[in-house]
Amino acid sequence: MSNQSVMEMGQQYIMHTYGRLSFALVRGEGARVWDADGKEYLDFVGGLAVNSLGHCHPAVAEAVATQARTLIHCSNLYWIEPQARLAKVLVENSDLAKVFFCNSGAEANEGAIKLARKYAKKHLGQDAFEIITMHKSFHGRTLATLTATGQAKFHQGFDPLPQGFRYVPYNDLAALEQAIGPHTCAVMLEPVQGEGGVYPADPAYMKSVRKLCDERGLLLIMDEVQTGLGRTGKLFGYQHFGITPDVMTLAKALGGGVPIGALLAKESVAAAFQPGDHASTFGGNPLACAAGLAAMGVILEEGLAENAARVGAYFKERLQELQSRFTCIKEVRGMGLILGVELNMEGGPVVAACQQHGLLINCAAGCVLRFLPPLTIGKAEVDAAMAIVSGVLAEMEGKA
Repeated sequence: MSNQSVMEMGQQYIMHTYGRLSFALVRGEGARVWDADGKEYLDFVGGLAVNSLGHCHPAVAEAVATQARTLIHCSNLYWIEPQARLAKVLVENSDLAKVFFCNSGAEANEGAIKLARKYAKKHLGQDAFEIITMHKSFHGRTLATLTATGQAKFHQGFDPLPQGFRYVPYNDLAALEQAIGPHTCAVMLEPVQGEGGVYPADPAYMKSVRKLCDERGLLLIMDEVQTGLGRTGKLFGYQHFGITPDVMTLAKALGGGVPIGALLAKESVAAAFQPGDHASTFGGNPLACAAGLAAMGVILEEGLAENAARVGAYFKERLQELQSRFTCIKEVRGMGLILGVELNMEGGPVVAACQQHGLLINCAAGCVLRFLPPLTIGKAEVDAAMAIVSGVLAEMEGKA
């Protein structure tokens, strides 16, 4: 099928919930993908931080194929070996003690919301249910997680929204402290706000949030759906700040491209969940967990977090060089291989022009070019991407 034929079929049969580009990706290998008409692209979107090992990593592909011939699904009525093994790897490489598996980041955050409320009923009282989140945050598309998301544009048309969420500015400790009330049970935030425009947390702020939660008896929930598993230059984003969350959520990179999410918690917090409190039919199925084990093995054994730190620093320097050359760039920010370039104009035309030249990037918050290449990326591929971005910006500023 051609790009056009795939697009026409999709328009006829698929709900219109995405603003899709006018081509279909049909094959991927490493940091490159090909569309249905055979055009090649350098992929710096990476499935929105899902393809951290690049496309179709051999270890993940082999693990999925082997598991698919062995046992694809049973049920969480039974113990599942790949699930237990993956939980062990996550616990041994984090500061948390227990894992619940699901299928996505939104589901992981739903689980975190439920766990926080269940824990609070026992430790803070029956009226403790409110979770404070941040302006410009993003936590998912289910009713509860889009309500937790501190962006009004995601709320429009879905009233009445669930109660129990308050929003404060990111990196503003005074506003957070003022927002805590008698119903508060937890604070939920991202180490780097990705969808909100690639805003990293201030280290002093993050330490103070941890201290404040301890003083008030509140849970600290770290949404690491996008930042977890090496993206920031450490295995988990919270490790940059010298703190430990009470609850952490993961997804995206966890399965190397296969859908899987995870909710991790400290022992005392996880104990709030008892049989029947939470469940997922497909969560932690053998196929997804086999993919997760393979992906985690590559991330740990090949030092991909370290590569993200090293290449990410080089990448950020290259972006800052562009900032010194082009007046349309307001700011470069991010950490590791989650980087953003804020423009003083709409980012959509830049994304489209880069795509025409064979580079896939995306735009967050309307004017922030977001770069999420695989953690396996090298400096040569960064240079190739920068050559395209530089050429596009030069052309646009020349026309202005």
